[in-house]
Amino acid sequence: MKRTQNEIRKAIARAVAAGALGLVSLSTLAEETAEEKAGNAGAAQVLDKIMVIGNPANVETMPGAARMIGKEEIRQQSYDDVNRVLRKVPGVYVREEFFGLFPSISLRGVDTTRSAKVTLMEDGVLMAPAPYSAPAAYYAPTTGRMSGLEVLMGSSQIKYGPHITGGVINYLSTPIPTQETVYVKSLVGDFEELRTHAYAGNTFDTELGQWGILVEGYFRQNEGFKRIDETGDFRAGEATGFYKKDRMVKFSWEPATDVYQRLEFKYARNALNANEGYLGLSETDFEQDPLRRYSASRFDNMDTEQENGYLRYALSPTDDLDIITTLYTTYFKRNWYKLKDLRNLPSASKMGLSAALAGAGGGEGLACLEGELPCTLRVRANNREYESRGVESVLYYRFATGRVEHELNLGVRLHRDQVRRFQWDDDYIQAANGTITDMKPGTPGDAGDRLQRTEALAVYVQDTIEMGRWTLTPGVRYEQLDQLYEEPKGSKVGDNELTMTAGGIGAVYRFNDNWSGFGGVHRGFSPPSPKGAVTKNLKEETSTAYEIGARYTDRPRALAAEGVLFYTDFQDLIVVDNIGGAGAGDDENFGEARAYGLELAAQYDAGLHRQWRLRNPWSLSLTYTKAEQLNDARSTDPESIFSFGKKGNELPYVPELQFSIGTGIESANWGGFLTGYYVSETFTSANNVEDQVNGNGDPDARFGKTDSFFVTDLNVFYRPREAVKVFAGVQNLFDEEYLASRQPHGPRPGLPRFVYAGVEMKL
Repeated sequence: MKRTQNEIRKAIARAVAAGALGLVSLSTLAEETAEEKAGNAGAAQVLDKIMVIGNPANVETMPGAARMIGKEEIRQQSYDDVNRVLRKVPGVYVREEFFGLFPSISLRGVDTTRSAKVTLMEDGVLMAPAPYSAPAAYYAPTTGRMSGLEVLMGSSQIKYGPHITGGVINYLSTPIPTQETVYVKSLVGDFEELRTHAYAGNTFDTELGQWGILVEGYFRQNEGFKRIDETGDFRAGEATGFYKKDRMVKFSWEPATDVYQRLEFKYARNALNANEGYLGLSETDFEQDPLRRYSASRFDNMDTEQENGYLRYALSPTDDLDIITTLYTTYFKRNWYKLKDLRNLPSASKMGLSAALAGAGGGEGLACLEGELPCTLRVRANNREYESRGVESVLYYRFATGRVEHELNLGVRLHRDQVRRFQWDDDYIQAANGTITDMKPGTPGDAGDRLQRTEALAVYVQDTIEMGRWTLTPGVRYEQLDQLYEEPKGSKVGDNELTMTAGGIGAVYRFNDNWSGFGGVHRGFSPPSPKGAVTKNLKEETSTAYEIGARYTDRPRALAAEGVLFYTDFQDLIVVDNIGGAGAGDDENFGEARAYGLELAAQYDAGLHRQWRLRNPWSLSLTYTKAEQLNDARSTDPESIFSFGKKGNELPYVPELQFSIGTGIESANWGGFLTGYYVSETFTSANNVEDQVNGNGDPDARFGKTDSFFVTDLNVFYRPREAVKVFAGVQNLFDEEYLASRQPHGPRPGLPRFVYAGVEMKL
């Protein structure tokens, strides 16, 4: 029987009230302490159970492909771009844009668009702006302040939702230190880069128990690596950068009671202002200067604010029972003010940006963009507000049946999120010399006034069964969604109820202390947006995924390796009908697709193995993928890069081959590391054309290919004192120029050579 919206709201309210009461009474909640994160000496023990992987040693027993990236890997090359960090992880594909502020990530062949098909979390809490109603990652946690990243694919991901056709990425924030700690890292670099990361914290013992506190700040500003063409009334051509600032505070309390209890509170606030838009370049101009921007893009600016927090409480009433409950909330607002299209050209009343870049209208559109033709620049205020909140409780119960040991894991989550679009268009009148002679403001709401809301109940159960050398992990996930879609301007109102079920089983077999094999089968799902469900009757995307692999780890941990074969069938594949184009940005059902391939990862430390005084780590990761369409595309909208595709064509932005290789030399006081990344070329549209022509035969700069490229990063450091490290490095050492993407509008470059230096202190 269908539940009304009021009933769902009342259920959430009751659950939140029950959770709050439980926090006061200390009666029903739990958690298990965990080992300190690898490379995080002196940091507090984290809530291991709530994380995707937890202790890095758990990777060896995972029934699916998993990778944990520690803070040393992030800090080693001073990365603040999640794309560069994830290049080291097999099975992960990224589409570069700007400084990685708005990531487009694919796991094992799912659509890359704004990471909408990946479950993004921070500290185990959903972190997309509106994970159900609008999951596109116009916000993502700041990579540079993280203590780690967890990536999970395969049959062990049913604990996480709602998007589990690809996998899960969990950002790990700085844990509360177990002893007095002060950390400061500051660097300067090319493009007027200035970056500072600092935190301080401690844990105190009192008669009432253990108290912990952490205060953290992160600031980064950069003038950008592109330059805007200047005109008579515009002289700020170098202002193509951004600034961002993150602030976070954490408190914890472990009462001095006979049973283990922990209460943890986190509050974070983040802001970003970036002078960036969707406009790329024409093919010819990109070849001449890929770092150029046309004067028409001078108004482009992204302004965002985000707040998130949680209250997490845990109690282990017995040695065999842990229960963890988390109340969480996230608020995000943004206004991406950016060039939308061109108006009042001599031969056309309207022209799309990608058409203009590809030479439509005899070059009039391109001349308008370059400030050499009178026309009107229509700039849209993509103003949106997102809310997300919920309560989640997970239980772990350990028991034995004879010689068989079980760990039963049950999770329940009540969640609500929404997105409100309230957009408008402003018209800038441009003269023949590129100056702006007039501006006609739009009416707020005229370019989009709608609400999408989802209220969801999610339940999963999973059992980890150990039988001698075997570990089996069967599980099932169920979600019930009530979706609401409203268009106040058009008086359109609709709702939809959707139920989704996923399940799978994974297995690990330990041949000996070094070798283990694993495999599994998993059914996944990814829901449509409320608008897609209400107006187009779209059902959830589903997938059936298979994998089989092997791991090797020697006991000194000098050598570790993993190889995985994977195969995924996608049914009712949901794609965004356009990416930043003139269309509505609606969900479309593409049909069926499949992705299969090989993932390899290996790490070897010759110094550790041979007991040298110096460490000599080597790393290799490789992914070979075939991702192809199993039917002709249903969309004939030329605004969509998924239109006009044919059976057997490759999926856009999924490279056939990519790998990273790295090495280094390290002593107690000095060291250096070198890492290289290769990515093969990809098609940027489902119709797999090499020219800038869409399915209707019209010029369109979004269609074509990306470049293959090999990029090298270098870093060196020296420790004048134990607590102080001086470092310097170069990203894209050989200044490789490459076309990284054709979305949202036309060719866009990867990061050019970036030189930096700084100091890091931990006291």
